[in-house]
Amino acid sequence: MPYFCPRKPAIRREMNDPTRPKRIAVLIPCYNEAQTIGKVVSDFKAVLPEAVIYVYDNNSTDGTSQRAIEAGAVVRQESRQGKGNVVRRMFREIDADCYLMADGDGTYPAQAAAEMVKPVLESDADMVIGDRLSTTYFTENKRPLHNAGNKLVRSLINRLWNVDIHDIMTGYRAFSRKFVKLFPVMSEGFEIETEMTIHALDKRFNIVEQPIEYSDRKEGTSKLNTVKDGFKILKIIFSLFKNHRPMLFFGTLAAVLLAVAIGLFIPVLTEYLKIGLVPRFPTLITSGFLALAGLLSFFTGLCLDVIISHNRKAFELQLIAFENE
Repeated sequence: MPYFCPRKPAIRREMNDPTRPKRIAVLIPCYNEAQTIGKVVSDFKAVLPEAVIYVYDNNSTDGTSQRAIEAGAVVRQESRQGKGNVVRRMFREIDADCYLMADGDGTYPAQAAAEMVKPVLESDADMVIGDRLSTTYFTENKRPLHNAGNKLVRSLINRLWNVDIHDIMTGYRAFSRKFVKLFPVMSEGFEIETEMTIHALDKRFNIVEQPIEYSDRKEGTSKLNTVKDGFKILKIIFSLFKNHRPMLFFGTLAAVLLAVAIGLFIPVLTEYLKIGLVPRFPTLITSGFLALAGLLSFFTGLCLDVIISHNRKAFELQLIAFENE
């Protein structure tokens, strides 16, 4: 069953009061960002003076928390290392009408914040993606492997889900309360952005893209390990594809296995028709096992697809219940 986060009755009544002003929460996960966090907080306060700025410190050792407090942010702690763990705590603890998430390193422009939250507050957008890749990312980012990785992940997601999302892994996003409270965070690290995008696509949330200007981090300050984190991102794409699109995943595997089985079986059948004997029993046995594996894979995908269909229906009912609270 999909994850559902209930709220206390008093909070529900307050959040649904049409006369109160909309609440905006700016969420900034941080790890050793003392050099930039003060300016980031100040910039967001200037652009969104009505918002509450939350900085979640993920075991920083350079005074990040103190700098954030001095700049006027509400500072909280997350002891479990990893951006996914921080996002999980932020989404569970904070109630707002619109959530704007950005990094504390100053790479995302606070000047775009008003345009980011507007589709959530004024229309029915559930996720606004700050699209770096359509503007300055590839000229600002001096790490070729990061650029290639972004293109690869974008291509994979768009092909597997038949969509056209320009920036899959951006950390600059705005969310509706509905998305935040119904999103089951499973990732622990930087793959959280990919998980968010796939969840939004799978559950048919309304996604809007907003082009933004991107400024690269100072040289030598990136916390991303291109190979290690890239492998984690590809791993979660594989896992989520298997979990969310089981018929396509296992059906493709079944087609490959059956094609190989037929390829091995045809020469054996041809020889049998010519001489009336089967001289290559190992090949015949192998083709038989591969065909059996292909059929098992197909029916596995079929069964899982039925389960996923029921889960999607249950999630839609939870959306209705959430919106009618």
